[in-house]
Amino acid sequence: MNWDDERLQVARFPRDFLWGSATAAHQVEGSNVASDWWAREHRPDTDLEEPSGDAADSYHRWPDDVALVADAGLQVYRFSIEWARIQPEEGWTSKAQLQHYRRMIDGCLDRGITPMVTLHHATNPLWFSRRGGWADAGAPERFARYVETVRPILENDVEWVCTINEPNMVATHRDWEAAEMRMVARPDPDPKASELLVHAHHRAKEVLSGIPGLKVGWTIGTQDFEAVPGAEEVMRAYRYPREDFFTEAARGDDFVGVQNYSRNLIGTEGPMPLPDGTETNILGWEYYPQSLGRAVRHTWEVTGGTPVFVTEHGFATRDDRRRIDHTAAGLLGLRAAMDDGVDVRGYLYWSLLDNYEWGSFTPTFGLVDWNRTTFERRPKPSLAWFADVARTGTVAVDEAGCGQSRMDRSGA
Repeated sequence: MNWDDERLQVARFPRDFLWGSATAAHQVEGSNVASDWWAREHRPDTDLEEPSGDAADSYHRWPDDVALVADAGLQVYRFSIEWARIQPEEGWTSKAQLQHYRRMIDGCLDRGITPMVTLHHATNPLWFSRRGGWADAGAPERFARYVETVRPILENDVEWVCTINEPNMVATHRDWEAAEMRMVARPDPDPKASELLVHAHHRAKEVLSGIPGLKVGWTIGTQDFEAVPGAEEVMRAYRYPREDFFTEAARGDDFVGVQNYSRNLIGTEGPMPLPDGTETNILGWEYYPQSLGRAVRHTWEVTGGTPVFVTEHGFATRDDRRRIDHTAAGLLGLRAAMDDGVDVRGYLYWSLLDNYEWGSFTPTFGLVDWNRTTFERRPKPSLAWFADVARTGTVAVDEAGCGQSRMDRSGA
């Protein structure tokens, strides 16, 4: 491929830029039976389409997943430790489960992969939710005790830790109604839970302080809120409790994770529906790869310069070619933000595997498919394309908006 072809938009990333992919425990491991989500999935009146079940059986097959990352030449694998496995009952810790996750860390290191460890990714131990979840005043200290328990397996050779994944999404739920044991979605973040999540993040940082070389941050689900003309103040008021409140809490952190999938248009009355004919993913989210660069710029501005790591970005589609296009265009915007001075350390595609998307296996974000009976991993063309981008540090988009790589033209 002629990278100087004027018909291509080309972005070249620094040699030390980190490339990788991500998963989350409940979404790929299977049989997370001590968690509140498992209980929700199996209620007689569950509101979910299907349970997670065995998921992708990554609890047992994690070496296959790490091998996929390594064989693709990616440098980082982000995965989460499942709190409900470590402490299935309050006051009791499973040493075997701690050793399991330490083996995962070692498995990454043995294959030359940098592990990025997330300590909380959406799910809670059932006992924690029964105590009031993140709306209970004791939640930060309960979380801090869990982090103290996990700290020994992170010491010495883990470089990146995410304390809580998308706390702004966590705060939009009251985890469990005490009487009915039922999770209830809320349209607005719970102010009390929001404050307690920030406190929990800061307590986790305190617990992990002093570990040489460890970088600690948390990840924000960034929507790229965009105002139509005349709705700027409405947009800012709508965005603050849903995003900026949590982003401000990342000021002074070692890094902040940006997780972006699309944009959210805001009119004078609030969120606006998409126009007829808008291209969307399986979940109905707009195809709008420009949102990644915009989200990164906004996060950098709100934090006042906290280094950024794109910890999730992807597109749920059955059209793998379109997944490539969306990723490539998003990376162009990311590189442009870097050119304008935003300190971005790396990019992780979400997700490595097609997974359990919180109620259904239908939304397919993965670079890798798998057989629901045998669990055989089946890499998609997008994994080979992304591997080429990571190897060369170069991504291109043609006049039609399609992502390109050397592989596309040379067959290599």
